[in-house]
Amino acid sequence: MTDLSVGDDFFAEQFPLSPIDDFMVHQTPDPVRVSWTGDPRAYERYWMVAHDATGEVMVATGGSIYPNLDRAEAYAVVVRGGRHTAVRSFRPLGVDRTDLRVGPIAPQIIRGLREWRYVLEPNEQGISWDITFTDTTRQVFREPLSDSAHGTPPGRRGDVTAGFEGFGTVSGWVEVDGARVELGPGSAGTRDRHWGTGRGVGGPAMSLGGRLHVGTNGNAFVPFADWTLWGDRVYYPFGHATPGATKVLKPTRRLRFDPDTQVFVEGVVDYRLVTGQTRQLHYERIGEQTAYLRCGMYGGTPDGDIHQGSYDGPPMTEGETHDLTELRQRIGLRGLDEHLCRVTCDDETVIGVYQTIDPLAFEACTAGRPGWDLL
Repeated sequence: MTDLSVGDDFFAEQFPLSPIDDFMVHQTPDPVRVSWTGDPRAYERYWMVAHDATGEVMVATGGSIYPNLDRAEAYAVVVRGGRHTAVRSFRPLGVDRTDLRVGPIAPQIIRGLREWRYVLEPNEQGISWDITFTDTTRQVFREPLSDSAHGTPPGRRGDVTAGFEGFGTVSGWVEVDGARVELGPGSAGTRDRHWGTGRGVGGPAMSLGGRLHVGTNGNAFVPFADWTLWGDRVYYPFGHATPGATKVLKPTRRLRFDPDTQVFVEGVVDYRLVTGQTRQLHYERIGEQTAYLRCGMYGGTPDGDIHQGSYDGPPMTEGETHDLTELRQRIGLRGLDEHLCRVTCDDETVIGVYQTIDPLAFEACTAGRPGWDLL
């Protein structure tokens, strides 16, 4: 009699096949587990930032898999009332790339390009959540931008990133030490899905030319009613009359920083679109509502110096809580920072995210770099 209960324990003996090979998704004659490149820095990555309608609670989460390193990792951050708590988890990638769980961080793709469910199960750091993200803007494929002429060393193609981005509404709840915040109407967020090679994978040891890529200029993620700003693109709601997306040219920034930490506080930024239009946005950070993504391994963790893709050990979950009311803790966390802001353009004010590389943004303004100035 055939045993119909055969489960995951036997996938390893079927290498290089994996469960996703049963779906009609192949683009090459290889099984899906066989990467398109032998570069050890190949990655697939998701990222999401969300908040409730008032900005009382902010969450950030992301995860990556590295098929040529057999590694998977994820992080989760909650910021509320001056408390910044992070959870990070690591495991071997293993056989089943459809399984996004890494420790207590267990997102699920409900409908591609339309709905994700982000789950953070109870853990030693005292934070958890169950958040449904429903996409509301049209995702547009971001073509890879890289060529051998600008590679390191010369003649080698450098970092390659492709993918898509968008905005959406969120619902569910976030819990901190047993206190639950409901994500009611007006709660929103932004997310992306990127893949390619490079982007800081493996830390300094694997960074060509010794440069760690955590971004250069930062970004902005702001959803207005009829249009949204996501870095160098304007995206539109599903069904909008404007096709595709609109390119945003280099912005002109006037920024103000906390004098003690050199961390962003306020800004007025002019964005020129390829259409000839100019949009001026005024950003005002909401209290200490900043998600410091060094806690998500961008540029290395504040204490352990774990970089994305660099942990090579047994399954592990770790984390920490920082008091953002303490000056030294804010200074120790600086890096790729997501600042939750009230953002005004013309007569419309919404909540959005202004992303800076702190304190590099302060240094660019004080040095008079073109397009950068102090407010």
